[in-house]
Amino acid sequence: MATVDIMNLNDAQRQTVTGWVADGLKLSEVQNRLAAELGVRLTYMEVRLLVDDLKLKLKDPEVPLPAAPVTPPTVAPDQPIASPMAPTPPIAPGATAGGVSLAMDQLTRPGALVSGKVTFSDGMNAEWYLDQTGRMGVVPQQQGYKPSAADVQQFQLALEREMTKMGL
Repeated sequence: MATVDIMNLNDAQRQTVTGWVADGLKLSEVQNRLAAELGVRLTYMEVRLLVDDLKLKLKDPEVPLPAAPVTPPTVAPDQPIASPMAPTPPIAPGATAGGVSLAMDQLTRPGALVSGKVTFSDGMNAEWYLDQTGRMGVVPQQQGYKPSAADVQQFQLALEREMTKMGL
């Protein structure tokens, strides 16, 4: 494959590349379109340098969202919380009529700073985790389940209290 000097692109070609990057194309897609539409064959590295020379910023790829909505941590001060040293009891649906129950895992799930289980006021169960970057994940047992705003608030407050006890 013969390569073309990056500096040999005319202004119209540079504008075209700028438009492609603005549309969210990846470097390999820009490379393919340069060859197919403009007849300019560049290596992947040359395309990367071209994008840098034009001071363009590639768009970050969309990260697929987890099955459950990600919410920041917090639960109500009057709710009991399991101790991090106590065994994690199984949470039965309906065991917390009118409140949110939170339990910490003794063995934290891989990649998480802390993890555990939660039962919301409607009896629905979910697993939760907080990773090292502070991102919260909640994985409900029933796909598509979303707790009420009040339950989320109670959960966040309980988790905050429990993490304070742990010194986190």
